[in-house]
Amino acid sequence: MSNIYSIIMGKAVCAADLGDGSERGEYVGQDYILSRLGRPMRSISLMYCYYPFDEHWPARISEAMKDADVNEPWGYPYDDYFPYLGGIGGNTDSEPFISMRDIRRHGQDVTLTLTIDPAVTDEMLAAIGRDLRPFGRVFLRINHEATGNWFSFNKRATYQEVADFYCRACRLIKAEAPNVSTVLCIGGVEDLSKPDEIVMEKEFAQAVRDTDIWSVDKYLALHWGWPFDTAEPGGHSHRRWSVKEIYTAAKLSQKRFSELCGGSRKPMVMSELNADGDVTGPYEQCDMLSLFCDMLEDDPDHWLDGLCFYQFRDRGRLGLEIQDPNDLSVGAEQPVMETFREIIRRERFMPSVTRTGEITLPVTLRWGSSEDAEGIEIPVHLDSDPVFLEAVFKDDSNLMLEINGRWFYKSPTAKVIDLMPAFFGSRLSGPADMTLRIFAPPATGENDLSAKDGVFNYYYTLNELPELRIRTAPTEPTED
Repeated sequence: MSNIYSIIMGKAVCAADLGDGSERGEYVGQDYILSRLGRPMRSISLMYCYYPFDEHWPARISEAMKDADVNEPWGYPYDDYFPYLGGIGGNTDSEPFISMRDIRRHGQDVTLTLTIDPAVTDEMLAAIGRDLRPFGRVFLRINHEATGNWFSFNKRATYQEVADFYCRACRLIKAEAPNVSTVLCIGGVEDLSKPDEIVMEKEFAQAVRDTDIWSVDKYLALHWGWPFDTAEPGGHSHRRWSVKEIYTAAKLSQKRFSELCGGSRKPMVMSELNADGDVTGPYEQCDMLSLFCDMLEDDPDHWLDGLCFYQFRDRGRLGLEIQDPNDLSVGAEQPVMETFREIIRRERFMPSVTRTGEITLPVTLRWGSSEDAEGIEIPVHLDSDPVFLEAVFKDDSNLMLEINGRWFYKSPTAKVIDLMPAFFGSRLSGPADMTLRIFAPPATGENDLSAKDGVFNYYYTLNELPELRIRTAPTEPTED
């Protein structure tokens, strides 16, 4: 490993994101998700709520009112998300910050979905900004699906007040945390007979202009009555849409958002996409998701910048895994897991990597975000298919490694990383040359704010390379 090259990781044509935890499922650690998917996401989406004036706050409302007669998913006084425990009087040693650190250590950005009581004060919003300041690039989705009628914030304020609150929250939070990119999630175009009109256009036009990122949530099929009823033929708590209809509505939404901004272009994402297996069954769920992504690849207009699958593990059938009712820490993989693995390996959804020149050690690596990071790559020659391939470290670095298309995480305490899973299902038929790529996201999950540009970048100096143990035959040969 004599040659070392500097590389820059950049954007995918369309980023791949993943939801992890909501009212329907618990957070799953990033070590496990990485082992199942084989690559990090651009961003991991978390869902929290902030209703600090409510009687039961800061308890999770379904736990505080577990004996209440509630017969529909949004029937509690406030949204049944995990409570946001930061802000005034809170602390960042709790959630969502523990999960945010886990996500960032593993080379991913955070999308924080936060439903907020519109009555919170300016000081409370500024405090949220200060909470988020150390976490590099954060996508903040404030009061998502804001043109709906199910969330508590929509029951406490008019649509105009919700829209005005969004603009106020953006301004106050970003003043404290310029690293935050705000995501406006509204209905967009929902009636295809009115392609030049988004839902609540008059009320939300200014929010469309003030936000950093446009977004819509679109489900190809959804059982919104879960878990209070079962989706059966003739029922009224579920629906299945045409994939073409959903694709067209989302694309028209992006077009109309741009028109409301005088033709300017902002990033457009779909913050929640899936087909509910409660409605489609496990196999047509896969077909619908694949068809949507096929349509995206066949479309010459690159209108979509990011796609977030909802979600990794679910208690219903909206997950890559279904949570085991006997052991909540266990998930049962669904067929859509393999579909998702295939999709996120398509060229459109892969981040770019560009070699910039040959370097020598020591080298300072910069981590700006999952779409803006400086790392290194090292040529690796294999005489044949490996039997053992390990990276042996002597330092306490926090690294993301990639070889043969498979990613691995090295924590500060890990000394040996087994790279063999990169060849399981992708064995070599002869000699091969490839590269080992190394990036250094923040070891604590937070940036060093004492650095001049620490709000945006994290730096790590790599003094030595790992030693590779490569063996192309068993330790002891067979006697047969």
